[in-house]
Amino acid sequence: GKYLVFFDERKQKYFAYNSVSGQVYQIAKDIKNALGDEENDVPDDPNAYGVVKWMEGDKSVLIYDRYDIWQVDPEGISPSVCLTAGRKDKTVIRYVNTDPNERFITASQRLLLRLFDEKDKSAGLATLDLSTKTFNVVFKEKVSVGFAIQKAKTADVLTYTKETFQHSPNVYVHTMGTQANQLSNTNPQQSTYNWGTAELFKWKAYTGKEAEGIVYKPEDFDPKKKYPMIVYFYERSSQGLYGYVAPAPTPSRLNISFFVSRGYVVFVPDIWYKKGYPGQGAYDYILSGTRAVVKQGYVDSTKLGLQGQSWGGYQIAHLITRTNLYAAAWAGAPVVNMTSAYGGIRWGTGLNRQFQYEQTQSRICATLWEQPNLYIENSPLFHLPKVKTPLVIMANDADDAVPWYQGIEYYTAMRRLGKKVWMLNYNNEAHNLVERKNRKDIQIREQQFFDHFLKGEKPSKWIAEGVPATMKGKDMGLGY
Repeated sequence: GKYLVFFDERKQKYFAYNSVSGQVYQIAKDIKNALGDEENDVPDDPNAYGVVKWMEGDKSVLIYDRYDIWQVDPEGISPSVCLTAGRKDKTVIRYVNTDPNERFITASQRLLLRLFDEKDKSAGLATLDLSTKTFNVVFKEKVSVGFAIQKAKTADVLTYTKETFQHSPNVYVHTMGTQANQLSNTNPQQSTYNWGTAELFKWKAYTGKEAEGIVYKPEDFDPKKKYPMIVYFYERSSQGLYGYVAPAPTPSRLNISFFVSRGYVVFVPDIWYKKGYPGQGAYDYILSGTRAVVKQGYVDSTKLGLQGQSWGGYQIAHLITRTNLYAAAWAGAPVVNMTSAYGGIRWGTGLNRQFQYEQTQSRICATLWEQPNLYIENSPLFHLPKVKTPLVIMANDADDAVPWYQGIEYYTAMRRLGKKVWMLNYNNEAHNLVERKNRKDIQIREQQFFDHFLKGEKPSKWIAEGVPATMKGKDMGLGY
């Protein structure tokens, strides 16, 4: 084609460059909805939702907004046309390309579309006939639909996977207009285990905004009982309500299905942030959400735990300086001192970490010298005397994202203050554990740690006595 389309993130506008005439046109200017991320809460310009594909002959280009697909004139002359109607009921609609050789979309083509309902997190597939503008839903259910979707070349037959928290991913074959047939039966052995359920939970955060999260309960849940609860989080996860969680040892995150099977409730809240105050965001959403679940009556308010990795580890480090509500906390690869981490290196990429605080996830929105007070306010290190929660820190010496000396600063400060703290260092491991033996080790330690502090079970040796550095690799301390 002769056009190059690009999105100017600062102006939040699309432009098209005509390589023949050399002219640049602003396009899609008649679209009133945002074409960049409406939910962006980092101090950087929102990314575009993206381009779908060109129509045949460069007659128009298809682009996304948050929910819909728009047909746009590449010279900005003809009005833009919204081809779908997802916004009215908050359903995100995205094109599924099942032909790897497809170069463009034709005016008579029937598009296969993926659906995701932001309200109840259900998903499905639909078709859009561009010649008649007919939109048909193939199916929409309370499931998660896998990304590997295939269509027969000369027939209206699809194959795809569906899953829920209770049902592992299975392959379905679906002749459009009929019922889908399940082809596989993965993990039949799951029926012999106490599994669990996942439900969408809503509450009002301390900011006054309605918040969402996921509450996982044991399969044999009894609402009259009081359960220990672990709170796990990383940014926002409610869109994964229907995702299956295999009970395999994980690189760093909480093994949700494993703990739920052992009689824990697990709560995963979404977190929204105010620029400059990332720690406050954790407090406003995690703490309010925890208390909202406790009010339901089935959680023991004295048996609450926290688990998080990386950015989640930082949130834990901050949160336990603000509240003593939690009986135990586990922070993997946390930043505890933003003033020293600011000038560090992300060894995986070689990038200086300053951009992270000024423009992306750490959300300070200023340099260290412009707003030193915000760096100190959001650095848990300066508030550790307030901590009363027993804490495990994981800091690996080959971490390629967070400088592992942050874990050293954290641990030595907590020790100097006489706090209950343990530090795990898996030699030659990166930000997330790779070796299966280490994943199994941390799984066992997490179980022992939370079982002790949240269930009252006898502490293992590494908790009760610790393991000296001179005995590392010789005495694992996992016995009792």
